Amino acid sequence: MNILKLIGRDNQLFKTDIDSNQDELSKIISTSSFLVLGGAGSIGQAVTKEIFKRNPQKLHVVDISENNMVELVRDVRSSYGYIDGDFRTFALDIGSLEYEAFIKADGKYDYVLNLSALKHVRSEKDPFTLMRMIDVNVFNTDKTLLQSIENGTKKYFCVSTDKAANPVNMMGASKRIMEMFLMRRSKDIKISTARFANVAFSDGSLLHGFNQRIQKKQPIVAPNDVKRYFVTPQESGELCLMSCIFGENRDVFFPKLSEKLHLISFADIAVKYLEQLGYEPYLCENEEEARELVKTLPDQKKWPCLFTGSDTTGEKDFEEFFTDKEILDLDRFQNLGIIKNELKFENEKLQLFEETITGFRNSKSWTKDEIVDLFHKMIPDFGHKETGKYLDAKM
Repeated sequence: MNILKLIGRDNQLFKTDIDSNQDELSKIISTSSFLVLGGAGSIGQAVTKEIFKRNPQKLHVVDISENNMVELVRDVRSSYGYIDGDFRTFALDIGSLEYEAFIKADGKYDYVLNLSALKHVRSEKDPFTLMRMIDVNVFNTDKTLLQSIENGTKKYFCVSTDKAANPVNMMGASKRIMEMFLMRRSKDIKISTARFANVAFSDGSLLHGFNQRIQKKQPIVAPNDVKRYFVTPQESGELCLMSCIFGENRDVFFPKLSEKLHLISFADIAVKYLEQLGYEPYLCENEEEARELVKTLPDQKKWPCLFTGSDTTGEKDFEEFFTDKEILDLDRFQNLGIIKNELKFENEKLQLFEETITGFRNSKSWTKDEIVDLFHKMIPDFGHKETGKYLDAKM
């Protein structure tokens, strides 16, 4: 599967920037120690591989998914073999007692990279999953930040999202709030982050779902009115690595918009995807027709597709990596832009957020409306779009 062709490109986005900084990257990484949190997710695996292949002194990877961790190790061993440094993986929940014991037992890393996140807009559909999103995206980040400060870590990197710029969904807003917490800790530790586009074929993504639908002989479903920017998994790892190693305190890295990075609809990618597999897309009128035709059409080298408009909660009409209020550095790298931030945060707001969420959790009772109200207090211009429809109600 040629991912670049599917997303309408011929060349890797950051190749020039990586090549021109290769010597310095290798020198820094080969003399440093790293902890990668959420390292078995799609972006986490990509980052881990970028670090591993440059021979770090120590590389420890933590992730809650034991199965994904197994695949990461197999992938790394099959691609790059072994390194002289200490490479180990740990199947741990960052919020657990076991993780705290793990940090207490070692905890000494030059760089901590946090790729752990609940990333799906669908996770805001109920108040309980939404609370876990807040716990993972905000409070686990702050917890690991404090641990890094206590252990003398040189640099803390945390992945954000393009959806944190003028957020319209709770996921993006949770990452925007996370950025506020990062800002507060930047007084005590050097921090950088990254906002970037959809990672093509990342775990749980719509494009990853295309693979599952083909394997299970099921229809391909995609919105035809939603256009997004896409990067490859390798590019996601390179962007995070560049921000981690070269980002100054409070820098946010993002892909520059250029002719190389352009919007493309999910439906257009679905068509190209099927064509790469040798199938002709067959457009269906409804779900019933698609489910019925998938029994016969593939034998004719055709595949039933249902392309519809999007009407689910939290879908943003367009994507943006920064707002008009943010200061940019577009000169340092060829294809990487940087948002420059001064030390600025409202401690009262952060305390209100902590106290309110803690109160909800202690009472074991809260509603989505209460959390939405709190998010509006944190982000006054939060443009939350509630349609009452969620992706769980769709094929």
